Formats: sequence, C-alpha cells, structure tokens
Amino acid sequence: MTDHAITREFLAAHPLPLPQGEVDKDARGRVTIIGGNKEVPGAVLLASEAALRAGAGKVQLVTVHSTAVGLAIAMPEARVVGLSETSSGDIKPSNADKIASGIQRTEAVLIGPGLLDDEAAGELTAALLSSLDGQSFVLDAAALTGLRSFPEALKSHAGRTVLTPHAGEMATFLDIDRKHILKDPVAAARQDAAITGSVVVMKGGQTHIASPQGEVWHCDHGNIGLATSGSGDCLAGIIIGLLARGVAPLLAAQWGVFMHGEAGSRLMQEVGPLGYLAREIPGKIPSIMRDLMLTT
Repeated sequence: MTDHAITREFLAAHPLPLPQGEVDKDARGRVTIIGGNKEVPGAVLLASEAALRAGAGKVQLVTVHSTAVGLAIAMPEARVVGLSETSSGDIKPSNADKIASGIQRTEAVLIGPGLLDDEAAGELTAALLSSLDGQSFVLDAAALTGLRSFPEALKSHAGRTVLTPHAGEMATFLDIDRKHILKDPVAAARQDAAITGSVVVMKGGQTHIASPQGEVWHCDHGNIGLATSGSGDCLAGIIIGLLARGVAPLLAAQWGVFMHGEAGSRLMQEVGPLGYLAREIPGKIPSIMRDLMLTT
C-alpha cells in the first residue's frame, strides 16, 4: 500500500471540525488523563496542558495521592483526583472500578503518561478497558507495554483507540527485537494496528501512522530537539484533546503528529535546534491550529 505524506496541503484537504453554534466547555469535550508516578508527576501535567491547548473543554487528572495537591496547584484548570499507589509509586490497579465510575461521562481517556510499572499499568489499563464503553482512548508508555499480557483488552474498542509507541515500546508489546522495529517501523506499525484495531503512531525521526486497514502515512516534520524528555507526553495530550472534540482517531493522529512537529520547528527558530523544553510545546499549538486552519 502507498505510504502517504502528511503535509500542510494534506491537512488543508482534511480539516479539523470546528464547534458550531452555542458551545460550552462540556460540548468542547472532556478529557481524563490517567498516569503519573510519584517520581514522574510532571508527565500528566504536560499532557493535560497539551489537551487543553488542542481545544478540549475540560480536563481531569487521575494520579497518585502523593502528587495530587502539587498537580492541582500547577494546573488550576484541571480537576485532580489522587489515589492510592503501589510500592513503586504507580496507581494501584485496585482503583480501576473507582476510576471507571468517575469517568463514564468523559469523551476521551489518555492512559499512560508517567506510569513506570508495566505490570501494574497493564492490569489497570486492562481493567479500565473492560469497564468503559463509548470513549475514545490514547494509550501511551507503560499502559501499552503492560497490555502485552492482556492482548484481548483492546478488541472491544477497535476504531476508537490511538496507540503512541516508540521503537522500544513497540518491541516490548509485539515481543520483537528492537532492531527489527528500527529496520522496518512501517511493518511493525501495520502489525500492531491489525492486532489491536487501533490507529498506531510509530514515533521516531520520521513518524509513521498506520490504520487498522493497513494504510500508512508518514510525517518527517520537526527536528532533533523534539527528542527530549516529556515530548511524547505532549503529543499524546494533543491527540487526546482532538479526540475529545470529536475528531476521528486517524485524523486526530495525523493533525497531532504534524502540529507536534511544527511546534518543534517554531521552537527551533526561537530557542535553537537543541535545548528547548517539552513544557514549551503546548503553548505553540493554538496558533499552529489557527495558521493551518486558515489554509483550509
């Protein structure tokens, strides 16, 4: 199958839907972000700001109790729920029922930023996927790699899920040597998409997006400066924000990847090719969306 390029012209031909008529913050979409380890609390903060900058109306953070107050102060726009944690500092999987009951009215759920324990994250994610119905999902980091023990968990959400692995996470999930992923990332993305029924964003110097039907798009927009801690959390947040607005998973992935790359390009001009921070990415998204939408 043809590998299509994601360019400004492509996005002009595939515009984002805009809110119509009288719209309140609920109508713009509600996001729940589940993640954060006691040692990595900032990942959910980066993702939540990115989700709001991408246009979501409301955001809720579900994280560990030990960091909840700090996150609530750092992100006054968000509701923050603190839950019991494992000895390693992740959310205890036994909280799954409580989380599920509190997010039934959420349109889009991101699981994974800042989670470090594959086993606990996989158990929590599998339990949530079995309890929730109708939401769109983005799975990132340990939420995805932990699901290698629960391969059936994603099947009931086919067509509503985006996965955002880098090469190492893809290798873990598929149980393939990382060097094979690097040699043929397109094949890995297609395999993952076919197995899970999800849109797969295979991150790298050139990012590949595969649909469950085997179609592939690529985006080489951006620069080496995006290879920095927290950058992937921002990308996941952008995509979940678009999903909350009602954007289809494939289109959300395409726009999210390009805008993430464009943010890197703009920061390279302002700061330099290296040394800009992930926390600076979300603030670029509103003007990027405006500029891209003006060309549609």
